[in-house]
Amino acid sequence: MNERFKAAIERFDTENSRDPNSENGRPRELLYAQRLTDWVLKLCPDASEALRLAARCQHICRWESPRENHPMTRPGYLKWRADLKKFHAEKSGAILREVGYDDTTIRRVQDLNLKKNFPADAEVRVLEDALCLVFLEFQLAPLAAKSDDEKMINALRKSWEKMTEAARAEALKLKYGPRETSLIQRALAA
Repeated sequence: MNERFKAAIERFDTENSRDPNSENGRPRELLYAQRLTDWVLKLCPDASEALRLAARCQHICRWESPRENHPMTRPGYLKWRADLKKFHAEKSGAILREVGYDDTTIRRVQDLNLKKNFPADAEVRVLEDALCLVFLEFQLAPLAAKSDDEKMINALRKSWEKMTEAARAEALKLKYGPRETSLIQRALAA
């Protein structure tokens, strides 16, 4: 990739390395961005530059807008998610502009961040698949440990419905613990 692309990735990673939350001794959002990028490239090795950029900045600086800042209700959760998407798109757009990207590319990355035209847009589908696979591979077990079965089964069903057949096949290859396996089986059986 070109120097501008490298500069953007470096800036995204620098921002995410400031995350005060850690996982496996690393800043959580930096690790998340790398995992999401890995899944995008596994699902779509010839991913466009815009898709690669969007994967790297999908949750950029997420810790700056904690869930606790919104009401702990379903509408509060939905508002938080909508506000986060806008926040990520604005932050990524500013960085892309600083490193020299044109408005067309910036808009495309932001559209991917915002998941516009899902499920019709093939690149948004790849990004959504990758997001679901990161959830299943890395976040399912910790979330299941602190959530009841019905909540988890519901979350798994929603993820499964959004995923393409290719992503579902990848999901079934992942290694899960006994409880997560049971939850997945129950979600898919319903």
